[in-house]
Amino acid sequence: MSIPKPNLGTVREWYTLLTQSRWNANATGVFIALLSIAAVAWMRPWGIVGGVRNWGDWIIYQSGSSDILPSGFLTFSGSVILIGITAGAFASACLGNEFALRIPPLFEALKGIVGGCLMGIGAALAGGCNIGALYAALGNLSAHGFAMWFGIVLGAIVGLKWLYWEIEHISWGGEGAAIINFPAGLKQLLGFATLAALLFGAYRYHGSDDAYVAKLGVMLLISTAVGYALQRGHWCMIQAFREPHMTGNATLAKAMAVSIFVYAAGVAILKSNGLAFEEFFVRGTFGWGAVAGGLILGFGAMLAGGCGSGSFWRAGEGQIKLWLAIPFFGLANSFMTQWFRSHDFEGLEAWHAEGVTDGGVLGYFVYMPDYLGYWATVILIGVLMLVWYFIVSWNEKTNKFVLES
Repeated sequence: MSIPKPNLGTVREWYTLLTQSRWNANATGVFIALLSIAAVAWMRPWGIVGGVRNWGDWIIYQSGSSDILPSGFLTFSGSVILIGITAGAFASACLGNEFALRIPPLFEALKGIVGGCLMGIGAALAGGCNIGALYAALGNLSAHGFAMWFGIVLGAIVGLKWLYWEIEHISWGGEGAAIINFPAGLKQLLGFATLAALLFGAYRYHGSDDAYVAKLGVMLLISTAVGYALQRGHWCMIQAFREPHMTGNATLAKAMAVSIFVYAAGVAILKSNGLAFEEFFVRGTFGWGAVAGGLILGFGAMLAGGCGSGSFWRAGEGQIKLWLAIPFFGLANSFMTQWFRSHDFEGLEAWHAEGVTDGGVLGYFVYMPDYLGYWATVILIGVLMLVWYFIVSWNEKTNKFVLES
C-alpha cells in the first residue's frame, strides 16, 4: 500500500493565501463576525476602549497623578484583547512581508497625537469607539450603535473636508519621513515566533487556578485571530465611512454591513437562549452622547489615519504615527472617563450595572430586544444594513455623495 504524497502545490497555495494574499473584504468581515460571536459565547465581546483606557490609567498612575491602582494589564481582559490584536496584526504583517517601521513627517506625527486625543474624548462620550459603540454595540443589539453610526459618518465627512483644506493650505512639517525595512527572512522568523509566543501565553493563562484568568487564554487567541484578519484584509472601519465620500469605493462599507448583520444574528441566538449576558456593550448613550462622540472620534480617526481598531492593527504593521496616537487615545479617554464619573454621569457603565437602567446625561439605554424581541431586532438591523448596502452601491456607480477636493 503506497502512502499518498502531499500536494505541495496546494500547500504553497494555502500558505500564500493565509499569509501573503490580501483577503477578500466580505470574507474577512464574515470571519471577524464569527470570531466576535465566539468571543461573546466564551467570555465577552472584543473591544478597544476598555483596554486602551487601562493603559492610560497605568500611565497616569505611574506618573504619580493618581493613587488609584489600575487593573493589571496582563490580567485585565480588555488589555489582553489589545495585546492579541496588535500581536496578531504584527505576525500577519511579518509573514506577509509588509512590516516596516514607517516614520511620519513632523506634521503627520502631530496629527497622530491630536487624532488620538480626539478619539479618546469621542469614545468617552459615545461609550466606546467604532467597535464598542458601533460594531459590537449593534452586534450586541444596542441602539446606541445607530447613533454612533450617524455621528461617525459626520466625523468622516468633516475630517475629509479638513484633509482637502490641509493639502491646499498647509505646507510645513512635511519633511522627515522614513521607512526602516528588515530582511524578509527575519520578518518571517519574527512572525512565527510571535504566534508561538501567543500560543504559549494562552497555554499559561489556561493553566491558571483563577477561573477568570484561565478564560483569558482563549480570549487571547480569539483577539490574535481578529488582529491577524484585520491586517490581512486591511479592514479599517473609518475607511468604510470615508471612501464612499472620497472615491466612491464601497467595498469596505458593504463588507462592514454584512459583518454586522452576521454578528447580530449570532449574538441574538446566544442571548435568546441564555448563553450570553444581555448587558454586553449596552450603554446609555443613545442620544447626543453617541452622535457627538462619533463625530469627534470620526474626525480624530481621519487625522490619526486609523479608527479604534484600525489604530492597533496599523501599529502592528509598524506605523509610528499610530504608535503616537494610541497612548494619547488612552490618556484622553482615561481623563475624560474619570471626569464624567466624578460628575456622576450615568450611562457609562453596562446596562443594569449598579441599578442604572434609564440612562442619564449622555442619552438612554435602549436594548432593542426589550422593545422588539430578538428576531424583530435582527430583522431591523438586517434591513438597515441592507439599506446602507444599496445606498453605498448606488453611490459607487453615481458618485452622488463624493466630495470634491
